[in-house]
Amino acid sequence: MSWLPSQTVGPFFHFLLAADLAPGCVAGPDAQGERIRLRIRLFDGAGAPVPDGMIELWQADAAGSYQHPDAAFRGFGRLATDAGGACAFDTIRPGRVSDGRGGRQAPHINVSVFARGLLGRLATRVYFAGDPALTGDPVLALVPENRRQTLLAQPDAASTSGWNFDIHLQGEQETVFFDV
Repeated sequence: MSWLPSQTVGPFFHFLLAADLAPGCVAGPDAQGERIRLRIRLFDGAGAPVPDGMIELWQADAAGSYQHPDAAFRGFGRLATDAGGACAFDTIRPGRVSDGRGGRQAPHINVSVFARGLLGRLATRVYFAGDPALTGDPVLALVPENRRQTLLAQPDAASTSGWNFDIHLQGEQETVFFDV
């Protein structure tokens, strides 16, 4: 057969994903910058937690560089979601990166979502609510104003360094995903 039909990742997606939480430590204790814990929750179209998804992060360091010579900062993390659809990354708040046109983007973290039912990854961004740089971010400006809140992590009321970010795969609260 010269072609095969597309298939979604089945209910076995979470099978054999590492239970090791070390990939959730994006920044070690010696990394420079403001330490944060980013808790991500993944929801399906009905608002139910997705307990077998995988979240990947890629981010700049505190100086806004993706070139990470410092071994204490990896800039990359990957975790499976738990029974409640959540995972948490220990990292630093990223710095502003170049927009390629002489300006700077607001601090953000790039996120990839993998889950059953998806043919490929979904790409989105996490911005930080209340950051004054949001108004000048060229990527965020491409998103309709009434949808931008789906890209904003909110401060965790229970933790001075915690941030919460919810990803909704479908529905009224669907997160904005980027075609990359």
